[in-house]
Amino acid sequence: MRKLELHWKILIGMLLGIVFGFVMTQVDWGASFVSNWVQPLGTIFVKLLKLIAIPLIIASLVKGISDLKDISKFRNIGLRTIGIYIVTTIVAITIGLVLVNIVQPGDGISEETVAKLTETYANSEGVTKKMDEAMKQKGSGPLQFLVDMVPDNALKAMSDNSLMLQVIFFTIFLGISMLLIGEKRAKPLKDFFDSLNEVVLKMVDLIMLSAPYAVFALLAGVVVSSSDPDLLLALLKYAATVVAGLLIMIVFYLIVVSGFTKKNPFWFLKQMSPAQLLAFSTSSSAATLPVTMERVEEHIGVDKEVSSFVLPVGATINMDGTSLYQGVAAVFIAQALGFDLTLGDQLTIVLTALLASIGSAAVPGAGMVMLVIVLEAIGFPADKLAIGLALIFAVDRPLDMCRTVVNVTGDATVSMIVAKSVGKLGKPKVKNWDDHLEEVK
Repeated sequence: MRKLELHWKILIGMLLGIVFGFVMTQVDWGASFVSNWVQPLGTIFVKLLKLIAIPLIIASLVKGISDLKDISKFRNIGLRTIGIYIVTTIVAITIGLVLVNIVQPGDGISEETVAKLTETYANSEGVTKKMDEAMKQKGSGPLQFLVDMVPDNALKAMSDNSLMLQVIFFTIFLGISMLLIGEKRAKPLKDFFDSLNEVVLKMVDLIMLSAPYAVFALLAGVVVSSSDPDLLLALLKYAATVVAGLLIMIVFYLIVVSGFTKKNPFWFLKQMSPAQLLAFSTSSSAATLPVTMERVEEHIGVDKEVSSFVLPVGATINMDGTSLYQGVAAVFIAQALGFDLTLGDQLTIVLTALLASIGSAAVPGAGMVMLVIVLEAIGFPADKLAIGLALIFAVDRPLDMCRTVVNVTGDATVSMIVAKSVGKLGKPKVKNWDDHLEEVK
């Protein structure tokens, strides 16, 4: 009997998790059982992925830079990467704004629903925490994001996944310095990082063996902790608008992959599906990064020189799905609360969402923090910000899961484009977790 491929195993785990979660919601003790005995398995899986994210970035990026032999090649990769990420983010926000202006989901929200959502969520810990974090970011200077990129303690930066840009900065600095001291002097350190890279990628393979069971646990936990079904139904038109925009963005990626790299877009989706399914389950680009790198390098054929830079940077600054969601959410909130937006306001949304995505943490819920910054930029009344967030808080988690899929797919797409443009898109070389098992028996 032919073994099921990984993406099918993960998909089956997700479906079973959703069904199991719905069954558990029907019994009084179901939610506590899932929370205490099932969800921890998913939490451990996510922690394992986050555990290896920083070592993988360091080892992979140092290896990628040291293999270049020429700093000018790295400059070319870097400039193309940032430029393409900016373009895809602008495309995503534009798609969101066009859709929300056509569908106008906020016009269908009754005053009773607004009042109920406000009462339920406006003073919740989740909303107030997002407001506080956004105000902290808004109070910083215009060049603060550059200051935040430079660590004053490399080990401290490596201990916090939200400081990924600092780790990337230090690693690039280290890799370039290795090039400048010459190949002979850098060889011992290069050999160490090459070996570390192989070990961490093997850790990814081992962790992925538990992926189907982990996504079962994660999805069951999401279902039993879901909000009032009536509130979710009231926000269905808004949620459908966001999801439709995200699907259009996926189609855009597939057109780009097909047109620029000449690869079959459905083949691309198949190779990326394990990373996409994990992105959906974890709602975190950072947690999914090790799997994204493994799929792009081994299953798509992007050279490590490209993927080691493009993907970690993308996980931090390229949030196409999140930026699209912000465009839709900002206009939806304005429509629902009767705040008129001019064309200038909507152009401000494009610019602010683009800038807010740079340096934003690649963790669940970062999109709502960015949304507060966007709303402030268009002059939304400060006393209604909490009400605005309360309107969308009920469906934020499932939409966060969907937009993370788009974020990860966008990172993979850009890595293929950059690799193709610099002649670094080759044949896939798949490695399995048991490739060297006979050597240790």
